[in-house]
Amino acid sequence: MSQTVTLPNNGSRKAAAGAHASNKPASATQASSKAASPTQGSSNSALAAQVSSNAAQDAIASNKTVSGAQQLAAPTIAAGHIANPVATSLTNSGVKPIRHRLLFWIAALAIIALGQFAASRLDWVAHYPSDWIFPLKNWIDAFFEWLVYGVRFFDGTSYGFSPRDVTRGLASVLAYPLHLSESIFFDGFSKNIPALPWITVAGLAAILGHWVGGWRSALLGAVAFTYLALFGVWQASMQTFSLVLITVPMVFLIGLVAGVLMSKSPRFKRAITPLFDILQSMPPFAYLVPIVVLYGVGDVPAMIATALFAVPPVARCISLGLESVQKGVLEAGQMMGCTRWQLLWKVQMPTARSVLLVGLNQGIMQTLAMIVLAALIGASGLGSELLTSLQSLRLGEALEQGIAIVVIAVVLDRLSRAYALKTPKYTDPSLAWWRRHPYVLLALVFLLASVLLARVLPDLALLSDEHSITTAPYWNAGIDWINLHLYDSVQAFRNFTLMEILIPTRNFFLAIPWVTFLALVVLVGYRLGGWSVALIAGLLILFPAATGLWPETMTTLYMIGTAAVICVSVGFVIGLAASRTAGWSRFASGICDFLQTFPSFIYLIPVVMLFKVSDLSAIIAVLMFAVVPMIRYTILGLRGVPKPIIEAATQQGATRLQRLIRVELPIALPELMLGVNQVIFMALFMVAITALIGTQDLGAEINAARSGNEIGKALVAGLCIAFLGITADRLIGAWVKRKKIALGAV
Repeated sequence: MSQTVTLPNNGSRKAAAGAHASNKPASATQASSKAASPTQGSSNSALAAQVSSNAAQDAIASNKTVSGAQQLAAPTIAAGHIANPVATSLTNSGVKPIRHRLLFWIAALAIIALGQFAASRLDWVAHYPSDWIFPLKNWIDAFFEWLVYGVRFFDGTSYGFSPRDVTRGLASVLAYPLHLSESIFFDGFSKNIPALPWITVAGLAAILGHWVGGWRSALLGAVAFTYLALFGVWQASMQTFSLVLITVPMVFLIGLVAGVLMSKSPRFKRAITPLFDILQSMPPFAYLVPIVVLYGVGDVPAMIATALFAVPPVARCISLGLESVQKGVLEAGQMMGCTRWQLLWKVQMPTARSVLLVGLNQGIMQTLAMIVLAALIGASGLGSELLTSLQSLRLGEALEQGIAIVVIAVVLDRLSRAYALKTPKYTDPSLAWWRRHPYVLLALVFLLASVLLARVLPDLALLSDEHSITTAPYWNAGIDWINLHLYDSVQAFRNFTLMEILIPTRNFFLAIPWVTFLALVVLVGYRLGGWSVALIAGLLILFPAATGLWPETMTTLYMIGTAAVICVSVGFVIGLAASRTAGWSRFASGICDFLQTFPSFIYLIPVVMLFKVSDLSAIIAVLMFAVVPMIRYTILGLRGVPKPIIEAATQQGATRLQRLIRVELPIALPELMLGVNQVIFMALFMVAITALIGTQDLGAEINAARSGNEIGKALVAGLCIAFLGITADRLIGAWVKRKKIALGAV
């Protein structure tokens, strides 16, 4: 989009051109100071706007790290919105956009009015007819029943087998490496060959940390594993650690293959992207049911469920890294005679190493996020212990176990990040083995010494209960104090919020005719992205109605919408405040890291204790879990605004508020909307979890299906949740693209 500044005469134009050509910061500063002075005429003000625009654009062009989204600042400043709005004009602003906006609102009001009028006279407009319901649930149930019991290959021979035999056989194969890992870290190989002592694991973690990140990472590794031993959660932690050690390589390998195929084959990428969209937006509860039917219960089915959850982000990250390799690098490899296979492994992989390791980091975090949910299908370890503590209301123990999961997540996250940032070092192959691999030698020596020492001092192998520490009584006492002293105030707030805000909001959503809501979504999709976005959004929203889950979908939309609005508002304010200084940004990012690795079940503890079982409890739990990405991406976006652009705005006399609204926010728009997008997806992730405390939405449908092994019911409800997330993603993406075009960034 072209944006021009109206200069009063040719002399001013020549002066502006000369100032830009000289490329001296002083000239830009002088012109900007004139624009800030109230005694100068419109000529100097317009000239200053043009010069500052050119200076800002030069700053962007010279900054190699500035992204395309950050170039939004140049048109914003060039438009003169800060220094002198009267002296500027947008060449493409006029009657047409206003007319389109007016027509949109007229159409929206007409849809609402006609929908309400028709709903009062036609029952099928107000309520989706039961005769129109698509029996997808029954078809899915029938398919899985046929798959499990009705199909048998080579029937009548001694080699006959069914698909279920194949899945159970695969589970048996995956069990071997898991049992090996558990023997090393948890239960040992035999009485004479026990598991590694806690002092050994802590020391090896310190050695690994020093190799990848220096003394700080070494201290983190040692303290983290010592904490697990001191607080009496060592054995459960090692079960979880064993599961993670086997699951993460499997996830990374599958993600690597999928990512390579996505980067090499656009056809494969188009085919796999919708599946990844569904897997990332569908609550994991939904596909736990078919996994149990096909693979049974236990640690191996939990590994498979975790892989389904963790593979999509890993594959996307790897695909992005391989596609970002510059063409010049690839052409150089081709000129050297590399085959396609050599080009991949010898050129692209090393070049994209840091991005690939970020994908590994994502796999670790996604795996740990599934630990508690995997306990619902028999996974042992901290997730199972945490679930048992929650069910028996031993909240102090549950909090300690949740913190243990956070400790494992933080140490694995930091060590994997440090390895991703580690610069490979050349080692002279002529040196002796122990000089080329000093850390390996140190680890072997420490392993032998610590194992022998643990034989002499049993507490170095596994701390006894009398030597372990627990803070559970203090947490329980704190919860009791809150219930005793704040009960009346909390209940008054709960009752007011429920009766005056939440229940009326829920009734409003349930009263919207399905035809009206569908038409409004199509209209918004058309307004933001044309007929393609409108058609996709309309079909996705029609799915819940066509499968008989419209009331549950609207209840879910009410809860997620309410929580998302609060999350975005609170997260933006906190992120804005934290982004003002580097110190506060680091502090807020650290808190976000802690909250994001906390098990999602933990958030149910305080809200249930304070607000009992209600919609308010569910919304607050979603808020505590989903506010993190909004804070993180607000900080990322606002801290990423290039300093030359901020200085150019300041030189024009912009106040802090003007600079924020007209410069920083437009540049940070992609990151901010990515934060909104992530808030919605994380809120949808919590739907099935909050259903455990009594909500009546799609999450309740999934939980009921899980209890009765109703595969069709679980998958259809999960698809409804996924389609809500995908619809929001498409609409937000279309809006961001529209704003970029309007600001001249595309």
